[in-house]
Amino acid sequence: MTAEHMHHDREYEHAHGHGHGHGHGDHHHEHPTGFKGFLYGLFVPHTHDAADAIDDAMEANAAGIRALKISLVLLLITTVLQGAVVAFSGSVALLADTIHNFSDALTAVPLWIAFVLGRRAASRRYTFGLGRAEDLAGLFIVFVVALSAIVAAWQSVDRIIHPQPLENLGWVIAAGIIGFLGNESVAVYRIRVGRRIGSAALVADGVHARTDGFTSLAVVVGGIGVLAGFPLADPIVGLVISAAIFVLLLGTIRSVGRRLLDGVEPELVERVEHALGHVDGLVGVERIRLRWVGHRLQGDAIVVADPQHPDAADAAERSVRDHLHNVDDFLVRVRARS
Repeated sequence: MTAEHMHHDREYEHAHGHGHGHGHGDHHHEHPTGFKGFLYGLFVPHTHDAADAIDDAMEANAAGIRALKISLVLLLITTVLQGAVVAFSGSVALLADTIHNFSDALTAVPLWIAFVLGRRAASRRYTFGLGRAEDLAGLFIVFVVALSAIVAAWQSVDRIIHPQPLENLGWVIAAGIIGFLGNESVAVYRIRVGRRIGSAALVADGVHARTDGFTSLAVVVGGIGVLAGFPLADPIVGLVISAAIFVLLLGTIRSVGRRLLDGVEPELVERVEHALGHVDGLVGVERIRLRWVGHRLQGDAIVVADPQHPDAADAAERSVRDHLHNVDDFLVRVRARS
C-alpha cells in the first residue's frame, strides 16, 4: 500500500465515518449470481462472518463444541427413526440416506476431539499449539462424505441389477421428509456457528448435513416415482444422489485444502490494509501475511512509519484487532521512513 493509497483510505474514512465495524462490508469480492449463486451459497458458504465474529478464542471454541453436541444428538435421532423405516420398507434410496445421516453424525466426533485439542496451550514441541487438528478433521470429513457416496452408489447399482419390491412407501416418504428437516436444521446451525468462529471444518460438516438433507428429499421423489408405477425410480435416485454429492464435495475440498496451504480469503487481507490505513504515522505497507490455524487467525505485517510516531506499531496492532475479531496473534514490524 503506497502513501497515496493510505491518503485516499483516510479520505474515505472521513467521508463515511468511524467505528470498529467500518469497512467490514465495504470490500467487494465476487461470487456467482443468479441460480448458480444460490447453489454456491447453499453448498460453498463463507467460512467467516466478520459482522458477527466471536472475539475470544475460548468462547469461540466452546461455541463450536456446543454446536457439535447438539447437532450430534439431532442427527442420531434422525438416523434411528429412518433406520427403523429401512428395516421394513427395503428402500435403497432411504438406506443411502440413512447411511449419510449416520456418517454425518460420526464426523462430529473427530471434529469435537479437534476442538478439544485446539484448547491446549502451545508447547516446546508444538509451538503454535494444536489448532491444525481442526483442519485435519476437515480432511476426515471430506473422506467420510466421499466414502458414503460410494457406498450409496454401490447399493443403488446392486438394486438396479437385482430389483426388490418396496413396501410401506408412505412411511418411506415420511422418513425422507423427517431426514430433510433434521439435516437442514443441523446444517443451518453448524454453518452459522462455523462462519461466526471461522471454522472451515465446521462449515464443511454443515455442508455435509445439507447434502444429506437434499438426499432425503430425493428419497421422497423416488418414493413418489415408485407409487406412480416406475419401480426403478428408487435406485436411480440413489445414483443421482451419489453423483450430486461428489460434485458438491469439490467446493468443500477446496475450502479445507486452502486452509492446509495457509490460504486465506482475499477480503481478510483487504480488511487488514484498511485497518492499517487508519493509523497515524504509517506511510506505507510492505507486506501483510495471514493464515488460519483452526478457526483463529495469525499474521504479521511490515510497515513504513514516520519516525515522529514511535508508537505506530502498537497502534497498528490495535487497529488490526479492532477490524478482525478472530485474530489471536498479529505482529507489526516497523521500518522508519528514510
